[in-house]
Amino acid sequence: MAMKKPILLAAFVAVMFGANAEAEKAFERGLKAHRCDNYTQAIADYDQAIGLDPKYEDAYNNRGNDYYKLGDTSKAITDFNQAIKLDPKNAIAYNNRGYAYANLGDTSKAIADYSQAIKLNPNDAEAYYNRWIVYDDLDDYNKSIADYTQAIKIDPNDAGVYYNRGLAYYNLSDDNKAIADYTQAIKLNLNYIDAYNNRGIAYGRLGDYSKAIADYSQAIKIDPSNATIYFNRGIAYADLGDYNKAIPDYSQAIKTNSNYTAAYNNRGNAYSRLGDYPKAIADYTQAIKTNSNYTAAYNNRGIAYAMLDDYKSSAKDARKACELGDCDLLELLSKEKFIRD
Repeated sequence: MAMKKPILLAAFVAVMFGANAEAEKAFERGLKAHRCDNYTQAIADYDQAIGLDPKYEDAYNNRGNDYYKLGDTSKAITDFNQAIKLDPKNAIAYNNRGYAYANLGDTSKAIADYSQAIKLNPNDAEAYYNRWIVYDDLDDYNKSIADYTQAIKIDPNDAGVYYNRGLAYYNLSDDNKAIADYTQAIKLNLNYIDAYNNRGIAYGRLGDYSKAIADYSQAIKIDPSNATIYFNRGIAYADLGDYNKAIPDYSQAIKTNSNYTAAYNNRGNAYSRLGDYPKAIADYTQAIKTNSNYTAAYNNRGIAYAMLDDYKSSAKDARKACELGDCDLLELLSKEKFIRD
């Protein structure tokens, strides 16, 4: 359910103190090249600025960012190191180095750098933002929530921060707090489709399927082509026992994404609930075509075959499901003596 959260690289510094006039001109050219996404030229300009003024810390920081943009994380970190060496209080350089470490998978160094950036500039929401992403990746949601909360104090009008804190609360199974945060995100951005979708999921987990359906319906109004939301609304209808409404939603999800394995499986389940086992078998078969290792579809098709007294086909599916790690149906068929060797 969780959407991928963006990581924002710290903004480029354009402050120029203590650099000679020619170095400043080269620095400005580097900024312009960067804004045009010409990172190679930007690096050349920063090289010139540093050559003219070896203590030009902002040039090191910005060159580090451009090295990172070009995929050279090692050179980026070297430049951030130099910027910090020249000014140990450079919060932006710590933040950027933390970003580089995080993307190398060195979470401990990333957290240390973000923490230092926050210590140097407690009102820098970006450093909190970047640190909470690392905490989220480590599944340390209590720490990420603390960072979200601090970022909200700095900027209470950022819908994305409320949304992400809602995700963290959801991951801690605190659905009511998650819903409160998704609601605040929606107040700040009435078209926040992910917030409607995830609030619907949280309502569903609380058993309030009517509110879940209302949220999914609103999300569909915003984006009528989103297969996942049709699928989620189908689940909510199925949870209410309204399979005749669930089936069209699963069908719409499939229409949007013809390889939507879970939608075929769930539509098959809805047909089974309505006693239409041939249609259910057709859907389970399609689910298996899209994912030959989808254990649930083998089990579900095996059950549908059994309901039609086709125990040979049922046993075949049960054996396949067991090969994939789920032997419950095979054990049941054996116990009931429906297995025919």
